[in-house]
Amino acid sequence: MTTFFMHESQHPHLVSFLDYIKFEKRFSAHTLRAYTDDLSTFFDFIKSQFEIHEPAQISATMIRSWMASLTLSKVQPRSINRKISSLKSFIKFCLVQGIMETNPTKAIQVLKTKKRLPSYVEEEQIDQLLNRTEFPDHFDGRTEYLIVSLLYHTGIRVSELVNLQSAQIDFSRKQLKVLGKGNKERIIPVHADLLELIKSYLEEKKIIHPEASYTLLLLAPKGKPVTSRQAYDIVKKYLSLVTTAEKKSPHILRHSFATHLTGNGAELNAVKELLGHTSLAATQVYTHNSIERLRDIHKKAHPKG
Repeated sequence: MTTFFMHESQHPHLVSFLDYIKFEKRFSAHTLRAYTDDLSTFFDFIKSQFEIHEPAQISATMIRSWMASLTLSKVQPRSINRKISSLKSFIKFCLVQGIMETNPTKAIQVLKTKKRLPSYVEEEQIDQLLNRTEFPDHFDGRTEYLIVSLLYHTGIRVSELVNLQSAQIDFSRKQLKVLGKGNKERIIPVHADLLELIKSYLEEKKIIHPEASYTLLLLAPKGKPVTSRQAYDIVKKYLSLVTTAEKKSPHILRHSFATHLTGNGAELNAVKELLGHTSLAATQVYTHNSIERLRDIHKKAHPKG
């Protein structure tokens, strides 16, 4: 944490903003950390370069100077744009609160970036992972298998996975209720095979960890709640058995879920709802993967490819 945030009593506006996105917007710990780091970087810069301490003193020139310094430090355009987005959110908060009267980010243009398509695992590799890969034959091994299965079959985020309550699974309606970003609730259909897997897991959990009072669905070794880090390590371990792709995170299984749905003809609006996206633009990227795959097939198979 930088000095700008260390002296909280001197900078109540920043403290108020961080409290706002934490308690009212209910942003995840990961997102909160990103906002804190981005704003720390910016305010450290304007304090050292312009001796600026208050939000009302921020100008477009200062923001451009900061962007230039980040570029010189080899920070990627996509990362710079994310930092600008964090700053815009903070300034919007200040405008609403009457802390600032003008918006200096209105004159700021985002940097051009290369379009990056989401990485995903092929359907054949998913089949190999879930149907032909050997998981340990004990409760912890079944926890690992359920983690991988839930991430792929439902497309939920890892933060949603580790906070998933047993009560969120409706066995009679064959669906899962998820509380996503911004406290937004969504319903995801669950296949009968996955429901049976969950049911068996819950029954075994009562026997293996009868002392555990947790309402969480998943339990790590020794009856502890599963952490995001543990889920990441589990996914990486098992994806390494079926793919040589560089990225092997839980989010890749979410990308795979969406890509396979769109590739098999699912309506884009339906995929948007299943993923919990607020705008269709965020979901449309998965159609590009399908188009790129068709191009690749055409190039390899067509005589004039």
